[in-house]
Amino acid sequence: MITDREKAAFEAGIKLGAIYHQFVGTPIARETAASVETAIEQAVGLQPYVTKIRVRLNRDLMVSNRFGYSELAGKMFDVEITTEVGETVCRARLRLEDDYPMMEVVEIS
Repeated sequence: MITDREKAAFEAGIKLGAIYHQFVGTPIARETAASVETAIEQAVGLQPYVTKIRVRLNRDLMVSNRFGYSELAGKMFDVEITTEVGETVCRARLRLEDDYPMMEVVEIS
């Protein structure tokens, strides 16, 4: 039988993976970054077990092409998500670590 602890960690991880793979490649500019952050937060926040999500995109990595926009890259993400299953709360994140967009469980209680 799967425990609430395992399910909370799974739910956090699957949502971080979905964010990464769904949004990488999205056209973005420094001027539109805040609305993309909000859109991701609102969309993921609708999903089961999500109680909190914060998305920040590194604008310093947004280098405009000749058409005036950049493409969202995994290295730009700084995401923290909290899921709750039963009495178990899991906090996980996606952020740049040693030049790699690392996903990790931060805390389960």
